Parts: sequence; structure tokens; C-alpha cells
Amino acid sequence: MDHAAIFAPLVSASYSVRLHSFSALDSYMGLPTLPFTLVETDADIPALARLLEGLRFPGIDIADGAVDAAGQSWYFRCVDPDDVRPPSYTLLSLSQDWTTKRFRDPLDIYPLLRELRDGCSEKVPEPRPCPKSRNKGHGQSKFPVSPWWTGLNPDADRYQALMDAALILARYRSDSDDTLSPILRPLANLHEGIPPKPEAQRLLLTGILVSPRPDLGLKLLKAAGFIREHWPELAILDDVDHSKEFHPEGNVWKHTLETLRYRKTTGHNSAAYDLRLSLGLLLHDMGKPLSASSGSRRFNGHAELGAWAARKFLERLGFDPSLIGDIYYLVKNHMLPAALPRLPLVRTREILESPLFPTLLELYRCDESSSFKGLDGYYESSAAYQSYLKNRRNPYRFADGKKMGRQGFSLS
Repeated sequence: MDHAAIFAPLVSASYSVRLHSFSALDSYMGLPTLPFTLVETDADIPALARLLEGLRFPGIDIADGAVDAAGQSWYFRCVDPDDVRPPSYTLLSLSQDWTTKRFRDPLDIYPLLRELRDGCSEKVPEPRPCPKSRNKGHGQSKFPVSPWWTGLNPDADRYQALMDAALILARYRSDSDDTLSPILRPLANLHEGIPPKPEAQRLLLTGILVSPRPDLGLKLLKAAGFIREHWPELAILDDVDHSKEFHPEGNVWKHTLETLRYRKTTGHNSAAYDLRLSLGLLLHDMGKPLSASSGSRRFNGHAELGAWAARKFLERLGFDPSLIGDIYYLVKNHMLPAALPRLPLVRTREILESPLFPTLLELYRCDESSSFKGLDGYYESSAAYQSYLKNRRNPYRFADGKKMGRQGFSLS
């Protein structure tokens, strides 16, 4: 289901519909939409309940109402056009009228938007400015543009400002780790506010992981203590060292962040990343802090332990059960591709038959790319999988490649 189908009842009833915050920024930048859309409207809650089928109420700290359909969510805030709450950062003040497609920039941040857009994507069409905007002609400014993090609202909630900053870093391709300190310092002066609910945490993690630089957003959250407070299963990855022989990037936490940088974009969109693969990478070594050494195996059974821990983590944040099942498969089997060329089919058939196996191979590629091992093992496993698919389609061979006799018996 798309925006038009969701917004149609509100538009027909003459209510305003505006994309705001990250949804407006993504539209301006020409980025693919997040799995959730942030919307402002002048409809009140009773009107939303009357017009939007399946409306639920996630809590005022998240939104006044939400609609879920086809794996997407729309979060509605009911606002008075003359009394709009300032965002945590001025960068998030942009909005876009859904009907006219015009952008509204009430805080004169257009130069910053241009700078971010120019560094984020190419050939993005110039937006039509809102006639009410006060920023006419400011695109010609020759003065240096202040960094986005200097536009922090001193009355903002620290939790919300931190989460917004992490998603900005991950989403808009800020490539310098040096930005973390100047972002963190002013956040310490904000009032703490209400700790985020599981749904808010799920939206944050989802948004970060489908963005180009999830490592930057996660680093900021870790440096601020957010991950140790809310996602301790991830925090302890930083306490487990890796062998420098195969993992030059360092411990399990650093290795995990490094794997995310080797993801490929999905389909024909050069900026869309698969949430399923990204979650699999983030959680694939979650079992290492829980495992024990056994002979030459330092992290014996960590895949099975990690699958269990990943499931509990995702359930706590309220992820969809079908997605949780997919991540369980990826984490539990993430060691198998390395041994695929040498294992008998009787041990691998069920795993190979899964429609998720190509994603498992991608996880293996990203995992191997972040180490000294190289990609020889990945190419061997890919060839073994291709042979399996070819033999499975051949009416004269078994899936393991052995020839069939007239009665269907192997001749080899």
C-alpha cells in the first residue's frame, strides 16, 4: 500500500497532510522512503479514528495515531498549524505538503539542505519552495554553512535528540567520525526526558539499519551509553576480543560494524538497503559472548546461542514474528556457507531449500569481506549453491549431482 491510498481519506475530507522530519528530508534528498512515514495533519484524533481504518495509538511520545499496512507504518501527529512544536534539530523542521508537493522551510535551513543533498545523492529535482517560506534567495549565500548539530533545540528531550542525531548520521552519509564529540557534548546539557518505548527503539534501529552508514549511528548511540542502557545484548560485543590473525578490525563489536559497510544496495535503487540482511549482520555474532571454548573452537555453539539471543532481542522490541523467524535462520546458519562445498547434501538440503539462502550467502560475503580471509570461500560456496540449483532442475540427476538410472536409482 502506498502513501496515496493511506492519505486519500484525509485529503478527501479537506484535512492537511504533510510529510515532516525524516520523511520530508528523504523526499527532498531523493532517498527511498523509510519503512515508516512521519506525517503531520490538522485532523484531530477523533477524525483520524473515523477516517483511517485500523488506526492504533502507539503513545503520545511516538505519535497520536498509526496505521500499519503491507510491512509499512504511517505515524500521524495532530498539530495546530500555528503552534508546531520545534524539533530536536533545526534540520528536522522541513515539511512537505502531500497534495502540492511543496516544501516548507520555516527555520531557513535551505543552505544546509542543499549541502546535505549535494553530498547525499545526484540528480535530485529541485523542490518547489512554499510561498510562505522566508528563505527566498538564500540559496545564493556564499557564507559557510554551520554543521547540522549546531541547530540543537536547548529544550529538547535528550533521548529524542540523541536518537534523531544517530539517524541523521546514519542516513545522510556524514563520513567523519570526528563529528561524534561535538554532537555528544551539548546533548549532555539537555533534560533526560522519558526513556524510549520498545516501539520507538524498533523504529530507531530499523531506520539506522536501512541507511547508508549504520555504523556511524550505532557508534554515536554506544558512545552516549544508549546501547548499554537499552540494548545490552549488543553492548557486550565490545567486551569480546577477536583473533587479530583473521579479524584485523578488532573485537566482535568493531567486526560487526565493519560487516555492515560491505552491504550492497537492493534492486534498482542506489540508496536502499535490506533490513533483513542488515539485522542478520548486526546480530550474527550475538552468541559469541555467551559461548565457551571447546578444543580448537573458541566460540563453540555461538551460532545456535546467537539465534536464540537474537530472537529474544527482536521480540522485546516488537519486530514482526515472520521477520524474527528469518533472522533466527540467518544467525543460526551463518557458519554453514563456509563449509558448504564439503558437507553432504543430507546435512544441508533443508537449509539450501530456504528462499533465504541467497541472503545467507550475502551475509557470508559481508562477514568474510571484513576479515583477512578474502572471498575465495564465498565464491566456492556460491558455486556449490549454483550446482545444487542446476542439478535440482535436471530431471536426470539427483540434487547432489549423481546420475539417475531408468528406475530413478543412482548410477554413480
